[in-house]
Parts: sequence; C-alpha cells; structure tokens
Amino acid sequence: NQADKIGNSDTTTTTGPAQGVVFSQARQAAYAASLLRISLGVAFLAHGFLKVFVFTIPGTVAFFESIGYPGFMAYGVIAAEVLGGVALILGLQVRAVSLAMVPVMVGATLQHLPNGWLFSAEGGGWEFPALWTVLLFVQALLGPGAYAIRVGFINRLLAPFRLHDPQPLNA
Repeated sequence: NQADKIGNSDTTTTTGPAQGVVFSQARQAAYAASLLRISLGVAFLAHGFLKVFVFTIPGTVAFFESIGYPGFMAYGVIAAEVLGGVALILGLQVRAVSLAMVPVMVGATLQHLPNGWLFSAEGGGWEFPALWTVLLFVQALLGPGAYAIRVGFINRLLAPFRLHDPQPLNA
C-alpha cells in the first residue's frame, strides 16, 4: 500500500484502532515539533525548579562562583530556564526562545567539558548539554508545531529577523 510508505507519500493511513485515519506529513511534522518543544520546555522547567527548590538560589549562586562564573549569572540562568521552559511548553515565540536558550546550554556544555564526554562521568560530561544545544537549534528551525500560542505584535516585531512563528496547525 503506497500510503503506508511514510517517506514516499504526502499522507499516511493508519492501521489498528484508528484504521483509515489519514495524517498528512505536514501534520506529522507539526506534532513532532510540538513533542520536541514540550519536552524541551518540561526539561528546562525542571532544571530551573531544581536550582530554586533543591539547590536553592543562594546555593546556585555559590555553585556558579565556585566554577568561575559570576554569581549574578545564576539569576539569569534560573530565569531563562523557568521562563523559557514555560514559553516552550505554551508554544510562545518558540524560535526566538529556543535561540535565546542556546547561550545557557553553551555555558553548561563548557562547564561540563573537563569532565569528559559521558554525562554519567563524575560531575557530568558534556554529551547531554551539547545534545540539548543541538535540539534547541532543531526546534528553532522547525518552529512551534501544533497547538502553540501566537502573539501578533511580537510576531510582527520578530518578522524582520525571520524569528516569527508561523500560524499554528491546530487539529
């Protein structure tokens, strides 16, 4: 069946309980972008809350200072992780938010670089923050996907920089 060959057709027909339901590749891509966006958002939110509620803000400031970063940067990282996480979950200006989060992850990657590649190494290696950085670029390229919030005036401000979010595919 030609429709079952996902890469060779513009639509895919499902089998099983939802047999006969047709999903276009555009719709599949929109759902995939949404899944990535929400996953990134939840992970950022979790890391931001970890810094606030487990390590505490003063503890996070002290940690930043202990690894050579200025302590005040901890506040920016916490704000970026919490606010960026919420924005990604909601699908709010996803391209701009994804790119704005890249410096946070580059900083995390650099901090973990001396620990080796594997994140299971003592102190955590650089594989996870490096992957997270790449995923942010992928999200910025894909856009928000389905079920995302658009704010018209922000989209108009970002349009000249090609960072605006397209209209959502809500279905």
